[in-house]
Amino acid sequence: MQKNKLNIHLIAMGGSVMHALALALKTQGHTITGSDDQFFDPSKSALKNAGILPEQTGWDPDKITNSLNMVILGMHAQKDNPELLKAQELNVPVYSFPEFIYQQSQNKQRIVIAGSHGKTTITSMIMHVLKYHKKSFDYVVGADVKGFESRIRLSDAPMIVIEGDEYLSSRIDATPKMLRYQHHIGVVSGIAWDHINVFKTEKEYIDQFKQFANATPKAGTIAYNQEDTIANEIGSQEREDVVRLPFNALPAKVKNGTTYLETSDGEIALKVFGKHNLINMAAAKEVVSRFSINDNEFYEAIASFELPSLRLQTLIKKDGLTVYRDYAHAPSKVKATVNAVTEHENNREVTAILELHTYSSLNKAFLPHYKGSLDGAGKAIVFFDPEAIALKKLEPISEKDVLDAFGNSKIKVVNSAEALSNELKNANTSNATILLMSSGNFGGLDLKSLFI
Repeated sequence: MQKNKLNIHLIAMGGSVMHALALALKTQGHTITGSDDQFFDPSKSALKNAGILPEQTGWDPDKITNSLNMVILGMHAQKDNPELLKAQELNVPVYSFPEFIYQQSQNKQRIVIAGSHGKTTITSMIMHVLKYHKKSFDYVVGADVKGFESRIRLSDAPMIVIEGDEYLSSRIDATPKMLRYQHHIGVVSGIAWDHINVFKTEKEYIDQFKQFANATPKAGTIAYNQEDTIANEIGSQEREDVVRLPFNALPAKVKNGTTYLETSDGEIALKVFGKHNLINMAAAKEVVSRFSINDNEFYEAIASFELPSLRLQTLIKKDGLTVYRDYAHAPSKVKATVNAVTEHENNREVTAILELHTYSSLNKAFLPHYKGSLDGAGKAIVFFDPEAIALKKLEPISEKDVLDAFGNSKIKVVNSAEALSNELKNANTSNATILLMSSGNFGGLDLKSLFI
């Protein structure tokens, strides 16, 4: 970890990860400036409280001077960003987010969690277990994790746990973030084509994970989901002097609404549920085993683990009604989440509501990948905003397109926040469960107020 106090400017500082980095660097005593074309809470308030919220929004090339030691470039900043152009003109070093994290952790053991889904949960499980057993470590995670004050920690710790996104490092660096971190221990949680605006074919998308696995160094480790066909195919390939750790869902049973791990020493009650989380747990178990944490020590720690924000988060629980909020948006994760909730709430009617929000989900050609993903729910609603499609310059989609793609004629399709609000207000709330899934915000609706 660099000891010198630096002058650092962050372009596109308002995002969830970039603002967390700004706060972490400020805590270390560096002089931090930044910019963005918009700031929203909670990042806006956090930056203001730290004294590093810009007085004005927008880009100002005058902020870029030779007094800067470096510029860190967020994904939101375009190639023609005036601050970026000025930094390049002055030869101020410019790092993408993952390049900077790597630079700060070159002397650490780097554990990188990759995959199309489950990254945040696996990362947070590893963090929880390492903290429980008082291991010293840094981390980068994409959500709020209980027991941790921030999403990023950079210190003199000997290792770092990193959530490794497959998306581009920056607008001037098309390398997936997960490759920039140069892992010693890598995890591939599962693979299902996503980000079709960047990876135009499924093969191109899968190739990024092949590169990730092949980048495992000698004496390194690759852990992979044996229950996922593509992840298993990639992870099981022989690589010179690389340890392979296949993992499968940990054995468990559900009793009276609680999931219990079945271990050689008896049953362990968990605070999470769903097969996908038992797979995530298995991944975490394999990783921490590399740090002298045995099975029983893992079980002891994981019993108190709670999911990070927006991962099967209980929004409301009252009077025979449970409402879950989940970040699921990709087809495989939607299906896994619906099935997990349906199994968990086996004596209740489950209504699943999915917002199509991402570029991939709003793309008519990609929609068929959602086929069958909502079939596990008793009732299902799909919500999308035609304006979002127009803003992304995509071909319009119709109710029929959605029904045909999902292969479920019972799905209710709504295309306005008002219509969705009416559906939720009129939903069955007697001995019922409602599952809300989106990486967006459901048209800005105050979800809790709809059920009061």
